[in-house]
Amino acid sequence: MLKGKACVLDDKICDECGECDYCDLDKTKICDNCCECLDTPDYNGVEIEDILFHIETPRKKVYKPAKH
Repeated sequence: MLKGKACVLDDKICDECGECDYCDLDKTKICDNCCECLDTPDYNGVEIEDILFHIETPRKKVYKPAKH
């Protein structure tokens, strides 16, 4: 079992080599999070199909005559 921080690229302990900081597409470039290596856009969207409102209406007080 490895002790210390694990390397994200290899099965070893991180030795701060910096290899994980480089771009996957251009090994001469430091990653700037451009996301060109991913097949997803730089944003995610959610389609809203319906909006439901939960409106509480005031309850009517029911007055019962007092029992004598």
